[in-house]
Amino acid sequence: MNREIYRILAVDDSPSTLEVLKRNLSAAGFSVATASGASEAIRIVDDAPVDVVITDLRMPYVDGIDLIRHLRGNSQDIGIIMITGYGSIESAVSAVKEGADEYLTKPFTDDELLAAVNKTIVALRQRRASEEMVATSVSGSNSGLIGDSTPMKRVFRAINKAATTSATILINGESGTGKELVARAIHYGSGRAAAPFVPVNCGGIPEGLVESELFGHVKGAFTGAVTTRAGFFISGDGGSVFLDEIAELTLPMQAKLLRVLEDGNVQMVGATKPRTVDVRIIAATNKDLEGMTRRGTFREDLFFRLNVITIELPPLRERGDDVILLTGHFLAKFARDAARVVPSLSDRAWRCLRDYHWPGNVRELENVIQRLVIMTDGDEIDAVDLPALMRYAVPRDNRVHRTLAEVEAAHIHAVLESVGGNKTKAAEILGIDRKTLRESLKRFERPAGVDESV
Repeated sequence: MNREIYRILAVDDSPSTLEVLKRNLSAAGFSVATASGASEAIRIVDDAPVDVVITDLRMPYVDGIDLIRHLRGNSQDIGIIMITGYGSIESAVSAVKEGADEYLTKPFTDDELLAAVNKTIVALRQRRASEEMVATSVSGSNSGLIGDSTPMKRVFRAINKAATTSATILINGESGTGKELVARAIHYGSGRAAAPFVPVNCGGIPEGLVESELFGHVKGAFTGAVTTRAGFFISGDGGSVFLDEIAELTLPMQAKLLRVLEDGNVQMVGATKPRTVDVRIIAATNKDLEGMTRRGTFREDLFFRLNVITIELPPLRERGDDVILLTGHFLAKFARDAARVVPSLSDRAWRCLRDYHWPGNVRELENVIQRLVIMTDGDEIDAVDLPALMRYAVPRDNRVHRTLAEVEAAHIHAVLESVGGNKTKAAEILGIDRKTLRESLKRFERPAGVDESV
């Protein structure tokens, strides 16, 4: 076993025990860190990757069982060994139930310690191999999802589990993170794949037409209803309906949606009786629905109905080298569309892309790469070819003393520049609609090059 690549954290309030653990494990080739309590251990795990945690059971303030609960509640990618001088069947069972891989009772021999560590690493390898298979099965499919980071592996695992059920799904994530791609991956990986997948942008439907669009209407139900028209739920019967921007629904429409979730009944506008549909609802939002329920702007009962299985999509800035994977994918895609050789990126350009905070997430990255492929003439893309807000620049003024309006104006202008003045794409990145963007631009001087017609 190649021990030197594994990092072990020993947690015990006894300095002598920590010294023994560190000496023996270091001699065996492991990288060893120590912590005198659970709080210090959590800080270490948060700051750097740890493969195995060896923790004492009885410690002041926070004991080993609570530390195991915390570790397992935040990551499956850590092996855990419980050690204690208070050996008993009850404590062993408690430790294993909370997620410990192995259990040792003091005093233990060096051989027993190394055997427990090696066995835990084998179990950890198996879990990681399983995660790799899950990631490959999703990202290698037609879902369009690409990523190798730990946060995305959690998403891939959740998608695979969600696809095996008919439960309602709630996808949380910032604008541009790929919520619809996740919804499609769930649908097409489920038993409903042969039935329709119906995407609905709840925020893009005029308020007066939402009910008709969702549930349909009969002929003569209102002025202009010259024919009977099935709504999204009826059209998606047997399949999945994806409700994006679910937070934009009004309270009355939330009540009608709740009825569909409760009994599967849909009442067309103007109809005298409801009809039953079999649809799986996948909802998505970039807003805090739980906070909205506290403020009374989102129904609590609907939130609980939607929040059966929750998938949290990480922002691009938290996905590490996924930026590199995605950039390579988009370069190849848009070069193929433009019938040109795939351009390379200079080291300076790569650094700019990695260091940028990507407020518009994957959608912003895709737009930037598309623009670069189209607008760059040579075979290499350098930092100077990137939008100005992505390049390194020495600060020219004390930015802390700018007004909020100035900061807002600068950011809007920068995003517009990054997408070549395309206001539709800029609005998507900013997480607002075109009307709000237009109103904001009226308050600021428009930058040169903004295409008002887009």
